[in-house]
Amino acid sequence: MCDIAGEAFEREEWERTLALKNRKLPDPPSPLCRNGDCGEKSQPGTSYCSPECREDAERLARAERQRRVA
Repeated sequence: MCDIAGEAFEREEWERTLALKNRKLPDPPSPLCRNGDCGEKSQPGTSYCSPECREDAERLARAERQRRVA
């Protein structure tokens, strides 16, 4: 028979494994800028052609999330 600490450890391990399996993986870098109205080539290792395009896309995504909440 398991003790309470053993049961808690097993449950915590199960929840951690489940959370890792269900996490959203980051999108891989894109060869074209992900800012919808840009279409330029992305900088190496990123998904945007410039910091300004990244900021614009993040601002639009944040606004979209806020619209869905309300």
